[in-house]
Amino acid sequence: MSKNRHRPDDDEISAFRQALHQAGVRQIKRNRADPGRPRQTGPRAAAQAAGDDSARGRTSDGRVEAVRPSEYLDFALPDLPWRTRSRLKRGEMAWEAGLDLHGYTLEEAREELEGFLRDAAAERRRCLLVVHGKAWGVDGNYPVLKSHVNAWLREWPGVLAFCSAVEAEGGTGAVYVLLRRRGER
Repeated sequence: MSKNRHRPDDDEISAFRQALHQAGVRQIKRNRADPGRPRQTGPRAAAQAAGDDSARGRTSDGRVEAVRPSEYLDFALPDLPWRTRSRLKRGEMAWEAGLDLHGYTLEEAREELEGFLRDAAAERRRCLLVVHGKAWGVDGNYPVLKSHVNAWLREWPGVLAFCSAVEAEGGTGAVYVLLRRRGER
């Protein structure tokens, strides 16, 4: 920083504060982040604090970023080889198991997806197809299952990459999922 930095006088500071006030800017009351949801209490919170994963699944059930029905989903860990990722995106990797989430409620879909991913990892499957659909949610704002699947797969520890399927296998209503095999880094 320069030593000859301009120091504002009292009139400039007063004008700045007045402009903030007119813009509706309010002073922060607490110096703490708000996670956007209330704190949990009771047995579920105690189980989570103790590290018990049986109380809930591995994926969050909180807010997710909404995606459009026709939006192409694409995620990969940074160290995934380019060739592997491009083969997945072109649909050149044969999927070994599939899951269709049509007709499930949000909680049922989460449980089904978690079970499917666990089973696939136990069976040492590499590439999967998950059909989430593109249907709008009840509130009409965004496709709920598609948006949640996008978030859940990013959180799952064994997922190396996922992307929207080729048109013949569901297009933007389905994703290919590439799993890490045991012992693979």
